[in-house]
Amino acid sequence: MNEVKILWVDDEIESLKSQILFLENKGYQVHTITNGSDAIEYVKSNIVDVVLLDESMPGISGLQALQQIKEIKNNIPVVLITKNEAENIMDEAIGSQISDYLIKPVNPNQVLLSLKKIIDNKRLVAEKTTVSYQQEFRSLLSALSGNPDYQEWMEIYKKMVYWELEIQKSDSPEMQEVFHTQKQEANTEFFKFISKNYASWVSPKSADGPIMSHNLLQFKVLPHLEKSVPLFFVLIDNLRFDQWKTIQPIFANSFRINEEETFYAILPTATQYARNAIFAGLLPIDIEKQFPVQWKNDDEEGGKNLHEEDFLKGNLKRLGKGDIKYSYTKITNNLDGQKLVDNMHNLMQNDLNVIVYNFVDMLSHARTEMEVLKELAGDETSYRSLTASWFEHSPLHQALKKIADKKINLIVATDHGSTRVKSPAKVIGDKQTTANLRYKHGRNLNYEAKEVLAFRDPREAGLPVPNVNSSYIFAKGDYFLCYPNNYNHFVNYYKNTFQHGGVSLEEMIVPVIKMTSK
Repeated sequence: MNEVKILWVDDEIESLKSQILFLENKGYQVHTITNGSDAIEYVKSNIVDVVLLDESMPGISGLQALQQIKEIKNNIPVVLITKNEAENIMDEAIGSQISDYLIKPVNPNQVLLSLKKIIDNKRLVAEKTTVSYQQEFRSLLSALSGNPDYQEWMEIYKKMVYWELEIQKSDSPEMQEVFHTQKQEANTEFFKFISKNYASWVSPKSADGPIMSHNLLQFKVLPHLEKSVPLFFVLIDNLRFDQWKTIQPIFANSFRINEEETFYAILPTATQYARNAIFAGLLPIDIEKQFPVQWKNDDEEGGKNLHEEDFLKGNLKRLGKGDIKYSYTKITNNLDGQKLVDNMHNLMQNDLNVIVYNFVDMLSHARTEMEVLKELAGDETSYRSLTASWFEHSPLHQALKKIADKKINLIVATDHGSTRVKSPAKVIGDKQTTANLRYKHGRNLNYEAKEVLAFRDPREAGLPVPNVNSSYIFAKGDYFLCYPNNYNHFVNYYKNTFQHGGVSLEEMIVPVIKMTSK
């Protein structure tokens, strides 16, 4: 460890000699000063790693010195040491962003612990995380090789997200590399699992399968309708489970989180399929049968998500909830968001309020198109950070805070996730082949079988048949589907962007969270 420079400021510094000696023997370099004014001057022109600051000294007080030290060098950690246990002193010190607070008389080990917490925190966390992950790595490995069922896959993915966020804190590139490899292996196994089981889940004869997009409302939303308690169902478009974990603390400030669960998004994990299925309570093949005018296939003209409210109305009626008072609000820009904030008190009159918030989807699409966003969200860590920053300052957050003190039930979910694509896969098709990067449908598609999940008969996947001989393919893991013409430009342009529509843990296993007011 490089010698850490401690500045200890106390008007009775003579009485602390044994403490200072103890720290010096532990390898810390301690400089002592007996008053606040000299300490402020010292900080201006010297390197200081931590300040130990007495609160009650003659001349300027510890709190006044603290304020001025923070003005000079805001990032210096300051530990306030005081005889005074008065709550207002503690509040003021904490409000001034101290790093720790010790009550006199302090013993040497207390001071040492405080210094370790401040200086060695990151290193100690990294070491502990490394050891813990190495143990968990083996148990994840055996879980992956134990032929997990759909429930176990959800648990494996939740664990992986937990470790991804822990490893991010430890800032260790080696650990991130190991984790990244394990996540790739998990996605390879998950692809095999989905390839084997998906058709049986969506088969009309299916008796056993996970909760998926088309039965989410029935099993995870509508059971929470209560008399005289408004139920808000907020669907944040394209929200991965790790992004949810990043905004969870912001929700936890206002709401009590009762259930944190996941469900499976249907294929393609794309808005017009997965979200229409959520509201209609039907697989796409059945939506097309029941709503032939409203349903649009990829290759047809017109908006693909314009009829969610009609689908919702039909679903409520079918589930015997046709007489409830409900609202449906879709937010696609900031102005709509502000209108929602203003309208929240009116929504309290309804039994059910559905709010679809499109921002994350707009962000991920914009991220592909705009170089600035490519810079801002170049990997999963920065994508999570961008999501948290957006949500904290969004009209959606403002709107929810307005009802946080009312008696309500709140469910937050999404329609699908997204994955960062890295590996191009060549696909050849005719003019009718769709342009999506993670799935395609068309006639006479040519592709590498090991890179995609293919359904020659779309009906097996619960999907409509757009044209005679149409088949669907879904990209595996981190592949993205490219045409041979203009191939290199296309590959470079889309590599490392976040896309959806295919088969990956990140796209398919997505959050559904039940909350109540505190």
